[in-house]
Amino acid sequence: MTTTLISKETFNQSQRLSVSFRVLLGLYLIMPLCFFLYGLDVNFWQNTLRENLPSQPTHFLLFQILFGTPHILASTFLLVSNGEYFQFYKRHLFWMTLAIAIIFGVGSLFIPYRVFYIAVAGWTVFHVLKQQHGVVRGLCQLPSWAYQSLLWLSVSAGLLIYIGIFLHNRLEPETLLTLQKVAGVLTAILFLTALYSQRFAKNTFSKCFLWANVFLVISSFYFYVESYYFFAILIPRIVHDATAYIFYVVHDYNKHGIEPKNTVYRLAKRFSVSIFIVLPVLSFLLAFVLQAYGDSAIEWLTNVIFGVEIHKVVTLGVLGYFALMHYYSEGVTWKSDSPYRKFISFSK
Repeated sequence: MTTTLISKETFNQSQRLSVSFRVLLGLYLIMPLCFFLYGLDVNFWQNTLRENLPSQPTHFLLFQILFGTPHILASTFLLVSNGEYFQFYKRHLFWMTLAIAIIFGVGSLFIPYRVFYIAVAGWTVFHVLKQQHGVVRGLCQLPSWAYQSLLWLSVSAGLLIYIGIFLHNRLEPETLLTLQKVAGVLTAILFLTALYSQRFAKNTFSKCFLWANVFLVISSFYFYVESYYFFAILIPRIVHDATAYIFYVVHDYNKHGIEPKNTVYRLAKRFSVSIFIVLPVLSFLLAFVLQAYGDSAIEWLTNVIFGVEIHKVVTLGVLGYFALMHYYSEGVTWKSDSPYRKFISFSK
């Protein structure tokens, strides 16, 4: 999602809830927390934490239930549960679904696995960092060249870090070393570009936000080099997912707070369920069910009906589709002319 400031007059005063930039900035405190744990591990715990953490956060089922999957499902729910949104974007959804089916269906027959992997990894990193840089651009009012430079340097370095972490058991040591060196150079250039670009920030607060984004990449690179892969992925994941949830909840409060406009929020109002927890509870519950039981349920069902167990249908097929659709739709549905944006305002 990208962000530009919009007029508060768009909202009814009695229903408006704002996205707080201070709250968004507070999410970056995950960085010093991880460095604190890293310091304890290096100085007092003899690297016990590093040796026992998984090489990838996705190795923890709990991590997938808490991060990644829920915000993807929340985004999907927001889109399909509001009829006017679905009608507005249904053509986009149709063509993107067709593209995914062709590329990952037909394309998988002749496109090498690593090409697919790098393409999806690049899209993932771009999606995560574009959201955060979009927020910074709206707050700092950066010129286009500064925004684009910071974004693409971050994405380039982030992609190499991502590949170095997730493919570190499949690549040659020389290749991994080259990836690390290039990522280091890009991270250094990112730092120098931020030094120059900070002059465009309007005040100290916006500079803090700009540098928080830069250190998002720097901290990931540092933990990557130190082989604390879990922290390297955890930091941008938490910042990105939590930022998205704040936007979703604020949107739903402003849209459904006074008069619920879909069945789910009408039921929530009837049973006096707080509007603030509806979307998080639904998405976390659905993520838990799909991640913990989805594959086994499909395997049992296909075995009973067809006598054949089909594996990973939910985690790779269904959730993979939702993830790719999420990456695409978020870039469309949060543009400045989007109907979503009528229900978003900002405050410090």
